[in-house]
Amino acid sequence: MNREDIGSGDLREAQPMALPYSDDLRSKLLEAYAAGAGSLRELAVQFRVSWGYSKKIRAQQLQTGSKQRLAQQRHGPPSRIGEAAQERLRTWLIEQPDLTEEELRQRLAATGVVVCKSRVGQLLRTLGMKRKKNRSMPSSEILSPTSSGGGNSLSRSGRSRRRS
Repeated sequence: MNREDIGSGDLREAQPMALPYSDDLRSKLLEAYAAGAGSLRELAVQFRVSWGYSKKIRAQQLQTGSKQRLAQQRHGPPSRIGEAAQERLRTWLIEQPDLTEEELRQRLAATGVVVCKSRVGQLLRTLGMKRKKNRSMPSSEILSPTSSGGGNSLSRSGRSRRRS
């Protein structure tokens, strides 16, 4: 969807995220400014953009020498877990699928990659590797003894007596 596609009535109904102006519009405004067709303020009115936007793209052109939009910068520090560490995680989980996130974190630390346990969990979810037990599996048939020494009062289905 382009800015031209959005009518004035559409903006009140749904507020989509702001769309960037096209590189074509940037180029035309900057070419008009270079040709002396007017000041940045006058050209901003003519091209229906803000004066701040015209100042920003002119400053970017002076800084980079290009009329094209700058590439989006990644925010935050780069990840400590690179492709090699991700591959090691996959290999460890294939070899031993019951490893906990803490055990995986310790193994990563032994290879020089120091991260917290929650970061390991985030990475595993990103890789599509779930660490939760499957709740659709039947419950264990082994009943644990209670503190009074008697049998377990739960039914075989494992449901709580309060819920029934």
